[in-house]
Amino acid sequence: MIGVTDIEAAAARISGHVLRTPTLPSPGLTDLLGVPVTVKLELLQRTGSFKARGATAKLLSLSEAERAAGVVAVSGGNHGIALAEMAAALDVKATVIMPRTAPARSIRLAEEAGASLRLTDDMDSAFRLVTTLRDEGLTLVHPFDDPVVAAAQGTVGLELAEDAGPLTDVIVSIGGGGLIAGVAAALRARRPGLRIWGVETEGAEAMSRALAAGGPRPVPLSSVVTTLSAPSVSQLTYDHVAALVEDVLVVPDREAVRGCLDLAEHAKVWAEPAAGCLLPAARLVRERVGDGARIGLVVCGGNVTTGDVRDWAERFGLS
Repeated sequence: MIGVTDIEAAAARISGHVLRTPTLPSPGLTDLLGVPVTVKLELLQRTGSFKARGATAKLLSLSEAERAAGVVAVSGGNHGIALAEMAAALDVKATVIMPRTAPARSIRLAEEAGASLRLTDDMDSAFRLVTTLRDEGLTLVHPFDDPVVAAAQGTVGLELAEDAGPLTDVIVSIGGGGLIAGVAAALRARRPGLRIWGVETEGAEAMSRALAAGGPRPVPLSSVVTTLSAPSVSQLTYDHVAALVEDVLVVPDREAVRGCLDLAEHAKVWAEPAAGCLLPAARLVRERVGDGARIGLVVCGGNVTTGDVRDWAERFGLS
């Protein structure tokens, strides 16, 4: 299990390379949800998401031989952008593998940062290809199955614990689970009375299916939210969620997209559906715990275009 000392060490390692993002009360979301809401704005992070933290920590931990070999990553969008940009900043050659369903902007940004881009038909084939390239000698920077990466994502939780006012519940989106594993470890150490909740979208249910099965299992993927679409969680992330997280909630894609629109209108932030799903989850949390809830939301990323959201809104009848 990742300990708070691991997360503190990660914070020291990445200091100066990433931002300490704002943690702020949101009057608009407080009015919308009817309970006090605080937002941790990781969409303002370098590369547009929390993924810069883990990518930077891993790159800085590599030996000279591992750096010289070049790094490779598989991504539904944000991890690929983060690795491409942070590797360029540290003068490391990067290869990024994404499914063709990844947001066009994410593909473009990774390529513009100088990464060698490989596109596959789906996430399953992307994970198979990254394993092949690792076996051929490239250094793998896994998006979540790595304690160095998960500890660095946990620095989000350290900052939230230090900067937020009183909270009862914190909600974190789950793809492969690296973010919630690190955040839960940090918050359990710094604010042990908090309840931590995960949220997934329907068709990207790797963690909730794992919890139901008693361990990681491959899952079919159909969600439009590619940044949450991991074909399986890892034992590392499963163990942390099973031990530290209250529950994992699952919401429809339509409600995640509606959440993007609500975040823009009420919180004045432009977020992707991986963050939009926090709002329907927050409504469910409030129903469970009552009006005394004081909710923290980790707004994980904002790498989405107006065209993407418009197209999803039309698809789900939200426009």
